[in-house]
Amino acid sequence: MGGHGSEPESIDYSVHEAWNEATNVYLLVILVSFALLINKRKIMRIFTLPPTVGSSPEPNFYDSLQKVRLRQQLEMYSLARKFDQQQGQTDSVQLSME
Repeated sequence: MGGHGSEPESIDYSVHEAWNEATNVYLLVILVSFALLINKRKIMRIFTLPPTVGSSPEPNFYDSLQKVRLRQQLEMYSLARKFDQQQGQTDSVQLSME
């Protein structure tokens, strides 16, 4: 009976010890992930700095994206103007026929 009485206490102790170790591991993983995330932002900031004067400047991705978007908007505006002009011509033709 004495053996059975001390066994649950040792099981409880090992469960608590394992829980503490697992909690420590999870906290360590979270802290390391957070540190890597902060360092990644710093590293990305270093790489996004403008190039030095001596090197050839590469076009910025966002600038080229804005230019593409502006070109698309101008093309759509041009197509809309042509369509409006064609609609105006067909309206005048219909009016002249009536």
